Amino acid sequence: MKDLTPSRESLNPIEIASRDEIAALQLQRLKWSLRHAYESVPHYKASFDAAGVHPDDLTELADLAKFPLTVKQDLRDNYPFGMFAVPREQVKRIHASSGTTGQPTVVGYTENDLQVWGEVVARSLRASGLRPGDILHNAYGYGLFTGGLGIHLGADALGLTTVPVSGGMTQRQVRLIEDFGAKGITVTPSYALSILDEYAAQGLDPRNSPLEVGIFGAEPWTNAMRKEIEDAFDMHAVDIYGLSEIMGPGVANECVETKDGLHIWEDHFYPEVINPETGEVLPDGEPGELVFTSLSKEAFPIIRYRTRDLTRLLPGTARSMRRMEKVTGRTDDMIILRGVNVFPTQIEEQLMTVQGLAPHFQIELTRPDRMDEMKILTEAAEGFSAHDARVHAAATLRSRIKDSVGISVKVEVADPGGVARSQGKAVRIVDNRPPA
Repeated sequence: MKDLTPSRESLNPIEIASRDEIAALQLQRLKWSLRHAYESVPHYKASFDAAGVHPDDLTELADLAKFPLTVKQDLRDNYPFGMFAVPREQVKRIHASSGTTGQPTVVGYTENDLQVWGEVVARSLRASGLRPGDILHNAYGYGLFTGGLGIHLGADALGLTTVPVSGGMTQRQVRLIEDFGAKGITVTPSYALSILDEYAAQGLDPRNSPLEVGIFGAEPWTNAMRKEIEDAFDMHAVDIYGLSEIMGPGVANECVETKDGLHIWEDHFYPEVINPETGEVLPDGEPGELVFTSLSKEAFPIIRYRTRDLTRLLPGTARSMRRMEKVTGRTDDMIILRGVNVFPTQIEEQLMTVQGLAPHFQIELTRPDRMDEMKILTEAAEGFSAHDARVHAAATLRSRIKDSVGISVKVEVADPGGVARSQGKAVRIVDNRPPA
């Protein structure tokens, strides 16, 4: 793989500023953001008043812990525009969740918000190893989902040549990567595996592709999957983080030269990690639930938003700004199976160690009697479709999950291609248990 480390001269000075400089800017912007939310959004005025706090109570960064947390239901309760802090006419862009699990959540952006969004995504793409003039194959979905258009905004700001292919039509994805000579690809890690399968189907060696860096996000993925993708494509694989409620993609990103966690762009997003049970703020280095407060958003300020993502905060390395450890799970995708907490990434981590199994899988939960059961549906890798090899691989996976996670599972190995492919975020859990 090529050395894609950006030059120090190309970085925004705040990325390598001292911690004191970063903290001073954060305090200044945090005071503004709290007051803006309090004075412009009825929900925040009501919640601050109910908690007995006022924006003037913030005199140091640690005082943020006095303020109430915001949860997704607050956004749903104020659907569609109740959380906007500017007149609707000043909102230049609206994005929204699908609403498949309830009332959609709606977010908005002023002209300045869009400029900031483009800046932090450009910063992320540069940290990943891309440079002005490079071709970016953007396979995130376009539309109300923030992924595709958010990446596009940053690609324009950095001066990339963007191929806005979106998701789906995997045969065409491969052809355009090859024909256009894309240096970078932005895509979910699960769909990257589908593209990898398509290279094999077309008889092409992905290691000969023009790709030099893949920027993967929108779902948790493990370092084992990183190695699989990097080895298969002979390219760098880095992690990007974001969520619509905070901004979209570009809240944090790994630096290609270190790949040791995602540097949070702390001049715009203030991170905390809390105990998910008590809400207590945890010191840096302690694992818990990630919480974000926006520092510069005009249309949709967000105060202490519970992301449900599990991680921990670490000191900066390639940049001065703190890192968040790779997200390996969410409080709302945790499975409790016979008293044991299980995350899909734990299954993925073991699957990637078993020779003869492809990296595609789904978890099915059932309750045939009074006890919950878990079945892992995976598939044989190419060349390992013989019955005896599949039986051995299944037994190995069952044993490794039992040893590492502490649960007994069933494993079903399908023929190659037998697990449903994702064209966006992977559907990892199929819950067929009867309602409680």
